[in-house]
Amino acid sequence: MAKNNFKLSDINNLDFNNTGAWPIQAKVGACVLSAILVVVLGWAVVIRDKTTTLEGLVAQEQTLKSDFEAKAGQAAKLEPLKAQLLQMETMLKQMLRQLPSKTEMPDLIVDISQTALATGISTDLFQPGVEAAKDFYAEQPITLEMSGTYHQFGSFVSGVASLPRVVIMTFHDISLTPKPAEQGRPPPPPGTLHLKGTIKTYRYLDDAEVAAREAASNATPQGGSVPAATAPQGGA
Repeated sequence: MAKNNFKLSDINNLDFNNTGAWPIQAKVGACVLSAILVVVLGWAVVIRDKTTTLEGLVAQEQTLKSDFEAKAGQAAKLEPLKAQLLQMETMLKQMLRQLPSKTEMPDLIVDISQTALATGISTDLFQPGVEAAKDFYAEQPITLEMSGTYHQFGSFVSGVASLPRVVIMTFHDISLTPKPAEQGRPPPPPGTLHLKGTIKTYRYLDDAEVAAREAASNATPQGGSVPAATAPQGGA
């Protein structure tokens, strides 16, 4: 076999135990095949995994960029939102100061009762309950049983709204039914209604009460409860 005239058909005649004796063309071909094999194995074993990792990192980079842009936009709006929140808190405090104070509540309860009497409503029960303190206000429930016409009840609500102090009054578990005749008494006038239920009116907590509630809340162990503030009961 001539060393300078190597053919592909001569591959079977190559001595793999003596590669130094191979023709130059066979040696070059073997080197090229070895290089290709190294590249293929390197891509399969190393580069392919690195490519997958790179693609994941590129996707993660895009996600992080989007998150950064979103949070940067939120941060840019943070200061205006803080200023707006401060303004709203100031307005809320001003509105709360328009509600009755703790010292005004007893007179307010009397005013509500007197307003009912002034409209001609017959009051069978007017019983203030236990006051419940909330975060920044207290609610005073009043159990009612009254009799009057629809017009008189409307005048009662309108009269309460016209009191000098701002009064918020909500109705709970109210029933309004025709007043039945009672044994031994004259029948009620036509159109007389019987109202039964609970109303709640509200007052603001002063700074000392808010501070006391916060101190009590901080001092209460987790799972404990803070007793609600109470007001003396009484009726008009």
